Amino acid sequence: MPRRLRSLVALLATLLLGGVAACSQPEEADKTPDVIRLGALVPLTGDNAPTGQRLLEAFQIAIKDVNDAGGVLGRKVELVVGDDACDPGTAVVKANEMIGRDITVSVGGGCSVAAVPTLKVFRTAGIPMIIPAANSIDLLAPGYDSVFLLAGTTTIEAERAVDAMEKLGRRRLLVIDDGTSFPQTVAAAAVASVQKKGGPLKLAGQMKISQGATSYPRVLDKVKEVDADLVFFTGYYPEAGRMIRDLRDGGYQGTIMLSDAGTDPTLFDVLTDKQEEGVYGITLPLAQFEPKAKEWAAKYRASYGHEPGPFTMQGYDAVRLAANAIQRAGTTDHEAVRRAIADTKPGDIELLSGPAQFSANGTQPNPTFILLQIKNGAFVLVREVS
Repeated sequence: MPRRLRSLVALLATLLLGGVAACSQPEEADKTPDVIRLGALVPLTGDNAPTGQRLLEAFQIAIKDVNDAGGVLGRKVELVVGDDACDPGTAVVKANEMIGRDITVSVGGGCSVAAVPTLKVFRTAGIPMIIPAANSIDLLAPGYDSVFLLAGTTTIEAERAVDAMEKLGRRRLLVIDDGTSFPQTVAAAAVASVQKKGGPLKLAGQMKISQGATSYPRVLDKVKEVDADLVFFTGYYPEAGRMIRDLRDGGYQGTIMLSDAGTDPTLFDVLTDKQEEGVYGITLPLAQFEPKAKEWAAKYRASYGHEPGPFTMQGYDAVRLAANAIQRAGTTDHEAVRRAIADTKPGDIELLSGPAQFSANGTQPNPTFILLQIKNGAFVLVREVS
């Protein structure tokens, strides 16, 4: 090919490539996704699946409400769901998968033991976390300013539980946990609270059990050994049901108190009316006892055919709070959204589950807990404990 012709071909190629590049620029600019994604890691398999399923239902109602109101920043909101099975290793894998889906905020967290190891994963990716159910102080230990709890803390819960125990007039307390994050921190805080108060309620003993056992005969032996008239079990409801059954079938007639991890309607299916007698639970407010949640609870029942249950108001609020913060930030930039969550004020959004604001450590100020009693296969509200 003559030199002049080669030069002409090269010039034409350059012009053509420049034209293609110029035409591609608007396409590059249009890469902004048409949805905003929120990540939800919850247990959908394993013993704690009922908690995750209820949270998922609450998330779905919130997503629909947000989208029906026009979405966020002119875009629809989408929920990316992952099953952590309340297992730390699984949770880390699923958290990394979510980051690959370009989520803006994590709104999951049903079990502290699974949520704790995801803190660093989401922090490294710059993704803020609004946690609806898990509340172990282990979640606050790293001091991340991107973690926000809607369920109080285990320290506050334990102190409120001890206050409730004293009002029940009991004297000798046995505290039991399963060695995992939430139950262990609640147990430690309860022991510290009893010892600090120095009142008529005394610590008779402590013990640990293993998760997943089919029965707990050692607990009955320990109760007899320390002569406890009150047992505080801080673990989860699968173990709580088996423990209550073993204690009652073994003749123990004392009071049994459960943490919010154990206070769950699944107990109604595994315990008889006789076994339920004298069983109490400390937990976050439930929609059926919350006047301002009356309409929302009715919507939930109409959608799913059962009561909202524990942590569902918090799950609903986590999605709405994330959407509200993104809207106020005017962007999906992680740091801007984190700042918007941290700066939330009651005038920005009204939450069902508590005040729409956070303290410097990422917790809501002065959260409310309630004391419930199980009677005739249902929860009965005893009092607020705040």
